[in-house]
Amino acid sequence: MSTDSNQSIQQQFGANLQKVRMEKGLSLRALAANCNLDDSNISKIEQGKFDIQLSTLYELAKGLGVEAKKLLDFEK
Repeated sequence: MSTDSNQSIQQQFGANLQKVRMEKGLSLRALAANCNLDDSNISKIEQGKFDIQLSTLYELAKGLGVEAKKLLDFEK
């Protein structure tokens, strides 16, 4: 995959993460308190500026109280 494709996927994932977080009524700090991640890193993920690992995906899902696949449910 090219870097542009990866960036686009990161941005789409981040937008979906932010959408799910907002649907749950959670601030960045509240989400960070629910999982083992820093709120500034979550912000970077939402902005598509941070490439995440699988373990991070599961931490975010845990913090949001959703299955990990919900965070991957976006148009590619």
